[in-house]
Amino acid sequence: MNSASPRTLLVRGMLAGLLAGVAAFLVAYLLGESKVDAAIAIEEASAGAGHDHGGEAPVSRALQATAGLGTGVVLYGVALGGIAALVHCFALGRIGRFGPRATAVLVTAGLWVTVTLVPFFKYPANPPAVGDPDTAARRTALYLLMIVLSALLAAGAVILGRRLAPRLGNWNASLAAGGGFAVAIGISYALLPGVNEVPAGFPAALIWDFRLASLAIQTTLWTTFGLAFGFLADRALVPTRAPKEAVQPTS
Repeated sequence: MNSASPRTLLVRGMLAGLLAGVAAFLVAYLLGESKVDAAIAIEEASAGAGHDHGGEAPVSRALQATAGLGTGVVLYGVALGGIAALVHCFALGRIGRFGPRATAVLVTAGLWVTVTLVPFFKYPANPPAVGDPDTAARRTALYLLMIVLSALLAAGAVILGRRLAPRLGNWNASLAAGGGFAVAIGISYALLPGVNEVPAGFPAALIWDFRLASLAIQTTLWTTFGLAFGFLADRALVPTRAPKEAVQPTS
C-alpha cells in the first residue's frame, strides 16, 4: 500500500457521502414522503377538530419534500462520510489484515449498527403528529445518548476482542466481544426510559410503514457510502500495477 494523508481520505469520504446522500434522498422521496403526507393529513384533521398546531408552516410542503429534504439529506451524508473516513483512517491496519476496501465495508457496517440500528430499536422514528412538542428536547437528548452509549460500547467491544484474541483466537474473541456488546446494549435498553407518545387512534400501520421507510433510508445511505468509499479508498491507497512489458519475440 502507498501512503495517503487523512486529508485525502477525508475528501474521498465526503465525496462518497455526497453520493450516498443523493441515493438516500431518492429513497426518502419515493418511500417516505407519502407516509409524511398521510401523517400531516391526520394532524390537520386533528387541528380542524379544535387543536391548535401553530398555523401554517413558513415553508410550503412541496419545497420541504424536494429542495428542503434533498439539502438536508445530502449535507447529512457528507458530514457522516467525513466522520466515517476518519474512523477508517484509524481502523486501517488495526482491526486485522484487511485492505482498504474490506476495512471500509467493515467500518461502514459497524457504524450502521452503532449509529442507526441500535438506537432505532430503542427510539424508532415517528411521523409528524406523533409525540408531544413539549418533550421534543428530552426525546432528542435520549436518542443522542443512545448513540453515544452505542458508540462507546462498540469501541469497548473492539478493544476487548483484540485483548482476548491471543488467548481465544480471533473467531472466539470476536464472538465473546460481540456477545458482551449485545448484553451491554440490552442493559442500556432496560435502564434508559422509554418513549411512548403515540396518540390514541393513530394508525399503527402508518407508524410501522414510516419506521420501515426511515430504516430503509439509513440503510441505503450507509450501503452506498460503504461501496463508494471502499472503491475510492482502494484507489487512493493501493498502488496501481505497472503494465506488463511486451515480450519481444525471439528470432
